[in-house]
Amino acid sequence: MEAVLRVQGLRKGFRSGRRWLEVLRGVDLELRPGQIAAVLGASGSGKSTLLHQLGALDRPDGGTIHYGDLEITQLSEERRAELRNHRIGFVFQYHHLLSEFSALENVALPRLIAGDSESAAWARARDLLAQVGLAERGEHRPGQLSGGEQQRVAVARALANRPDWVLADEPTGNLDRATGEALYELLYSVARSGQQSWLVATHNEYLAKMADTRWRLVDGRLVPADGTSAAKDREPRSGG
Repeated sequence: MEAVLRVQGLRKGFRSGRRWLEVLRGVDLELRPGQIAAVLGASGSGKSTLLHQLGALDRPDGGTIHYGDLEITQLSEERRAELRNHRIGFVFQYHHLLSEFSALENVALPRLIAGDSESAAWARARDLLAQVGLAERGEHRPGQLSGGEQQRVAVARALANRPDWVLADEPTGNLDRATGEALYELLYSVARSGQQSWLVATHNEYLAKMADTRWRLVDGRLVPADGTSAAKDREPRSGG
């Protein structure tokens, strides 16, 4: 099966005073359609840096990132913004919902920005909120929702534009264990039922076990976390 995302030799560093800190030192990975992969690593290991490169939020210092036949590292800022808006979904540790908007409006906004009619955007938002178990909470603003509910809205928003892949950066890091486990079960259930590929960065080994493939970010490189290869891992499990 052809990879939807293919990364080779990815490098990224930052200057800290007089020192140059090399965070990514030649990352290789492939992500296939419908696959769920987890990247494990302690805080500060570079997981967020990796996701920022893959999500076209930042430019790497070296290496290539291919989406199908498209090499995205050299795209113009306009093309990168278009890619983010239409092909990639993001779920962050902090939900970043717009506090003055309702849950329904937060989920509908990406569709409105993409040019959908209001009726189509609202319909898509309602369907997604129902999918994440919040059909009755659409009119509530973020401040009226629990932390777990806010992250469910964030998951729905990430799927609004039907992205080809979703990047989730410690999506349960700001939640208690029980709420976090419930959100992960939802996240993987949504991923299994959709057509998106998911790459989830986490430090939680237990929750990462639900993924098809697990890698560990060590000294700036990805290594197999369970005996699989970062380049050739097992096929996605069927939905259910």
